[in-house]
Amino acid sequence: MAAIKKRWADVNALRKPDRAPVWCRPVGCWKEIIPETMLACTDPLLRYLERHFLQIIHKRAIDDDQPVDDFVPVAAAFQSDPPNVWGVEIGRHAPSPVGGAWAYDPPLKEIRDIAKLRLPRFTHCAERTRAHKARIEDLLGDILPVRIVAEPLLSATLGTAAADLRGLEQMMLDMAIEPDFCHQLMAYLRDAALSALDQLEATGLITPNNTGPMTCSDPLGPAPPDGNLTCKNLWCMANSQEFDQVSPEMWEEYCLAYQKPIFDRFGAVGYGCCENLTQKIDGVLTIPNLRILTCSAWTNLDVVIEKAGKQCCIMWRQKASDVVFPDDVQRIRRDLMDGARRLHGYRYQIVLRELETLAGHPNRLHEWTQCAKEAAETYA
Repeated sequence: MAAIKKRWADVNALRKPDRAPVWCRPVGCWKEIIPETMLACTDPLLRYLERHFLQIIHKRAIDDDQPVDDFVPVAAAFQSDPPNVWGVEIGRHAPSPVGGAWAYDPPLKEIRDIAKLRLPRFTHCAERTRAHKARIEDLLGDILPVRIVAEPLLSATLGTAAADLRGLEQMMLDMAIEPDFCHQLMAYLRDAALSALDQLEATGLITPNNTGPMTCSDPLGPAPPDGNLTCKNLWCMANSQEFDQVSPEMWEEYCLAYQKPIFDRFGAVGYGCCENLTQKIDGVLTIPNLRILTCSAWTNLDVVIEKAGKQCCIMWRQKASDVVFPDDVQRIRRDLMDGARRLHGYRYQIVLRELETLAGHPNRLHEWTQCAKEAAETYA
């Protein structure tokens, strides 16, 4: 674990690592790897812990660079006022059968509906947090320390909440035909996120978030004299997926401009997910405290290298369907070798996420990990 954590810390500090870190996140295909029938516990908490530890064991068998914490995290419990966070109910048309796509049923039908929104207030439920921690300590405290963790309560991505409240298609139309509506909504979401950061800092509960995959790093920010961390000691991970299909100019006006004040509060920022940022890299590079730029499977890797390769760590994301559906593992190896060759000399991570199925290849994550590590070692 020390070697794995150093590998991540080096690459995220733009130091030369022994090789690029490699990480995969099974997401939806955990149900194929660890089916419910494999779990023995019936108590919800015990079942959660059982699944959690089985996933760690399986990831060690896959042998990627999954950093395992030397403590058990217990999330601090918070209560929101209003209970639904925004003051309006977000509706979705559920899929049938279960597992299909849902449809938006947004509550903001017209511009005057914005008046229904409320800035959420968050209260720490100290007794609930204490009771949860005490129960985990009773179970595991003689094996691993139990630590309360508290991270930002609202996402800096903003676009996801905007689409939930307005509907994705309508939100995109608003940028052209109802720009005031879009600006008012994004300003509200920005203010809500900033207020939530103020509220979290006031609790004194903030804990570092630099131990997990992708953002495992050196400690961030200055050590506060009173011992209470601020957002300057934290990573912020955000993206603009809902703005993928709009122009760089509209993305900067309606998304990035509202995200930047939030990013400015943090010690380090990672930006991007599955969206295509090829034409937006210049804007991304203006983000304060930018440390990681995600190059999705739809973003041009060569453009990212040319424009951003010396300024930040490149999170080189793989296309899940290209990994799980081919029967020929050699094609996967060739693609990884080609990308690692182009990235040689730069600081980068090799990341595979958003997997929903293994498509009948139960050993594919093991195979992909070995191919990715081979590529990273070849071009270390």
